[in-house]
Amino acid sequence: MTELRYGWTTGACATAATTAAWTALLTGEFPDPVPVELPKGRRPSFALATEELRGDHASAGVIKDAGDDPDVTHGALVVSTVRRGEPGTGVTFRAGPGVGTVTLPGLPLAVGEPAINPVPRELMTDAVRRVAAEHGAAADAVVEISVPDGEELARHTWNPRLGIVGGLSVLGTTGVVVPYSCSAWIDSIRRGVDVARALGHEHVAAAVGSTSEKVVTDLHGLPGTALLDMGDFAGAVLKYLRRHPVPRLSLAGGFAKLSKLAAGHLDLHSKRSQVDLGVLAALARQAGDDALADAVAGANTALHALELAGERGVPLGDLVAEGARATALDVLAGAPVAVDVVAIDRAGTIVGRAGP
Repeated sequence: MTELRYGWTTGACATAATTAAWTALLTGEFPDPVPVELPKGRRPSFALATEELRGDHASAGVIKDAGDDPDVTHGALVVSTVRRGEPGTGVTFRAGPGVGTVTLPGLPLAVGEPAINPVPRELMTDAVRRVAAEHGAAADAVVEISVPDGEELARHTWNPRLGIVGGLSVLGTTGVVVPYSCSAWIDSIRRGVDVARALGHEHVAAAVGSTSEKVVTDLHGLPGTALLDMGDFAGAVLKYLRRHPVPRLSLAGGFAKLSKLAAGHLDLHSKRSQVDLGVLAALARQAGDDALADAVAGANTALHALELAGERGVPLGDLVAEGARATALDVLAGAPVAVDVVAIDRAGTIVGRAGP
C-alpha cells in the first residue's frame, strides 16, 4: 500500500506567510523558501506564492498543501499582511477577507475575536518575536490573516453553525495534517492492542487526541506501549477489545467527543456524528435542574453547555463520562474488560470521570 502523504495546517501556512511578511517589513527582502518552527521539532520550509511590500505593510501568501487528506482548504491561498504595531502592544491579530470572526460563546476564543485558534497564534507570535530579535526590532506587530474565497469554503464547514461568520478558522495544533485513512487507522488500533497484549499489559488507554493521551498517561502512569491512538474510532477499539480483551481500559477524550459516545455514536468524526445538545439537556434534567436543561438545549457548543453546568454546580462532565462508559460496556458485551472514562476540556483539565 502506498504511504499517504502528510500535509500542513492552515496555521502552519499562516505562520510561514507571517514570517516572510514581517521579515520583508523589517529588511526589505522576502525570504523564500520560508523555514518555520513547528511543535515536536518539525522545521519545514514553505514556498511563497505571493509577496508585496508597500509603504507601511508587507504581505505574503502560501498555498496550503493538505497532502492526501480530503481537506476543504487544500489548495487555498493563505495570506498574511503585517504592519508595525504601537510600541508595547505586542502581536495582535485581525481577520482579513475569508477568515471568520467568533460571534457566539463556547469556543476557545472570545466573542469578537478573529477565528485564529490559540496554537497558530502562538506560532505566529513566536515567529514575530524571533525575527524581531534577529534584526534588533521591537516585536510589536499587527497580523491580518486572509484567505481569498474563504467565506465560500467555510460554507462547507461547521463554522456557520458554530457562530463563526465571514470565513474560515485558522486551525492546527501540531502544524501537520495527518491524512485521514479509516482502514489504516483502524489497523493501527488493532496492532496496538496486539502489542499491548503480547507485552502482558493489563491496562491500556485509548485517547481521542494528544492532549487527552497526555492526561490519561499522567493519571495512570502508563507506558507508551499501553496507549492506543483511538482518534475518532471508538467503535474500532471497543469491538476489537471485545474479541481480544485486556483487563482494564481507560477511555480519554474531550468533553464534546465523549458526549457523542454517551449518545451512542461509535464514530466520533464531525462528518459522521454531531454533538447532540438534546442528550446533554436530558442529562441535566436527570440531575434535577430543569432550568439548566433548557439553557443547555439552546447552547452554542458542548463546551458552552459544560460552562453553563459549571455555573450551576451540576457535574455534567461526570454524567457524560458515565454515559460514555455505559455505551462502551454495551459494545464490549460482557467481555472481561473494566472500563473507566476521563473527559477533559480544551485546556486539558479533567472535567469528568466515571468507572473504577
